[in-house]
Amino acid sequence: MANVSEHLEAAGAVVWVDLCQPDLADLARLAEELGLHELAVEDAITLRQRPKLDRYADHLFLSAYAVGFDPETALVTTSEIAAFVTDRAFVTVHQDEDFDLASVIARWDSSPDLAGNGVAFLLHGLLDVLVDGYFEAVEALDQEIEELENLLFLPKSDQAQVQRRSFALRKSLVVLRRVILPMREVVNTLLRRDLHLKMDEMGPYFQDVYDHVLRVMEWTDSLRDLATSILEANLAIQGNRLNVITKKVTGYAAIIAVPTAITGFYGQNVPYPGFGHLDGFYASSAVIVGLSALLFVLFKRNDWI
Repeated sequence: MANVSEHLEAAGAVVWVDLCQPDLADLARLAEELGLHELAVEDAITLRQRPKLDRYADHLFLSAYAVGFDPETALVTTSEIAAFVTDRAFVTVHQDEDFDLASVIARWDSSPDLAGNGVAFLLHGLLDVLVDGYFEAVEALDQEIEELENLLFLPKSDQAQVQRRSFALRKSLVVLRRVILPMREVVNTLLRRDLHLKMDEMGPYFQDVYDHVLRVMEWTDSLRDLATSILEANLAIQGNRLNVITKKVTGYAAIIAVPTAITGFYGQNVPYPGFGHLDGFYASSAVIVGLSALLFVLFKRNDWI
């Protein structure tokens, strides 16, 4: 880091510095080399910031998040990255050793014709990779919600699992929205012409990133509504199933009431027609079977059982 200023002395040179889990002393030396504001340095150390773009006299400070999706838990994971943007230096700071910088470098290497735009080109590559990650996470969430919809109407679906999955997906969508929503303001600020970045050629590319942010934001909002609808539909389906079960149980209880009434009356040990004779037993059995069968047919015809 002590050689950053030496590299910047070369005409037309642009420097990228990546710091993983730096301490305050490391950032202090770099801040002295590049003239970074102390508040921006403090934010880069503490992290856990809301996605934002702070403007200082001669540099910008970016705070953003990369996201991933775990299909096992249906939860969204986040990894924060901060960046200092000067006229000729681009500094990235992150605490996560697994942050996918390889994708960012690959994005830069895929557009060498834009490298002449300097720091604006590096910043665009980082933002483009982050926003593409949002699309991948939202697409995975969309597929999970579709599978959950199919489970809703299965007759033997695990309702507890459906509810747990629904709440996990809704939680993930809330986290994702919390990350994506401020990015709209971040990219919109970069489109302004009063920044010190060289934006003549990169302007349309940042506009494309902005459009992607809007699309993924709308997609996330629609999935949140859909996840809420699934929760409500699941409760309604459970209520309907309970009503059907109650109706069937009531119907069979009415059928059972016929032999119960007859045998209960006879159970009082009072004489009845045919008392003490085999014909009386057969007659009673026939009445029980006949009335029970009649009620069963009537209830089945009216779809009560």
